[in-house]
Amino acid sequence: MQATRREFLKVSALTAGVAMTGMGFTLAPVEAHAAALRKNLREATRTTTICPFCAVGCGLEVHVSGGKVINIEGDSEHPINEGTTCSKGASLYQMANNENRLTKVLRRAPFATDWEELSWDEAIPMIAQRIKATRDATFETTNAAGNVVNRTLSIASLGSAAMDNEECWLYQKFLRALGLVYIEHQARN
Repeated sequence: MQATRREFLKVSALTAGVAMTGMGFTLAPVEAHAAALRKNLREATRTTTICPFCAVGCGLEVHVSGGKVINIEGDSEHPINEGTTCSKGASLYQMANNENRLTKVLRRAPFATDWEELSWDEAIPMIAQRIKATRDATFETTNAAGNVVNRTLSIASLGSAAMDNEECWLYQKFLRALGLVYIEHQARN
C-alpha cells in the first residue's frame, strides 16, 4: 500500500498520541498554566509598543500587573508583524524579567580591581561632570581649514539595541547637541 506523506503524518501523530497517553503523559499542567495566564492577562494593563531589537518595527503587547511585566507577545493588530515575533522579539519577556539583569550602578575606580555600587543620585552627576569636562577641554569650533565644525572628537557613543525608535531619536538629538560626531548603534537584525 502506498501512503501519501499526509496520511503518514496523520498515522504517526495518532500513534504517538496513543503511546504518550498510555505512558501517562498529560497536558493538564500546561492547560492549567495557560488558563491561569489567560485570567491574569484579562486583569492586567495592556500597552502596545515597538520591538527594540531591529529596524523592522514589529508591534508588541506588554501586559503589566502589579508594576511587573507578566507577558509580552506580538500585537495581532499591528500591520507589520500581525501578531508574530521573531526569536529575539519572543525573548523580550526574559529581558524584562531576568534575575541576572543588573539593576544597580556599578563603578570601578581608576586602578581598582573591585566594583563598587553607586546610587543613581551619585552616578548621574558624576557622569554629567565628566562629559562636560571632556567636551569643554576638546570642543572645536573650527577645523584646520577654518571651516565651522562645532564638534568634539573625544567622546563617542555606542547606543543600545534595547532602545525603541523614540528613545534613539531623543538620544541622537542629545548627542548631536553636545557636538558628538562618533555615534553608533548596535541594532541586531
